[in-house]
Amino acid sequence: MHLPARSLRVALAFPLVLFALPAAAAHLEIQAGRSYMDSSAVNTLFVESVLNEYRIGGSGLSWSPDVSLGWLDGRDIASFDRNRYSTRDQVWLVAGGARFRYGDAGDWYRSLFFSFQPALHTGRTQALSSPYEFVSTLGWQGRRFSVQIRHISNGDLHSPNRGETMALLGMGFDL
Repeated sequence: MHLPARSLRVALAFPLVLFALPAAAAHLEIQAGRSYMDSSAVNTLFVESVLNEYRIGGSGLSWSPDVSLGWLDGRDIASFDRNRYSTRDQVWLVAGGARFRYGDAGDWYRSLFFSFQPALHTGRTQALSSPYEFVSTLGWQGRRFSVQIRHISNGDLHSPNRGETMALLGMGFDL
């Protein structure tokens, strides 16, 4: 099997990112769940590293560098087989951006977060049809567990753009 140069670069970056994550991470998390394109669901798995947190001025807002490595399984939807992009590709994704939180350590809402990450990935599907995507996540993170709703899309910069929306549960470790 011959990989295009772009896919080869992304594939080679995965081991580097995977080994670098624990070295820089303040919190490492393994997340699993189901991802939906339209009403069709597949399994998904992510490893996410949230680095040290930084306050933004005197506000209660803070941000942390956030790096993810993810996998989404392919789908067997025959109606898309004759299209330029099918649904059969498994997708490997690497993303990096920022996670935002608001409040002080004792505030009940401090565990809520929003993150945004530009991403590169290997597959082309009806949901993820460009080599670049945007990852938006809204979630709750406790000390060891998290619950997240994540959406991956190219922001309608390329068609088709069905996107992937997933529900994830995570188990985390402070390093």
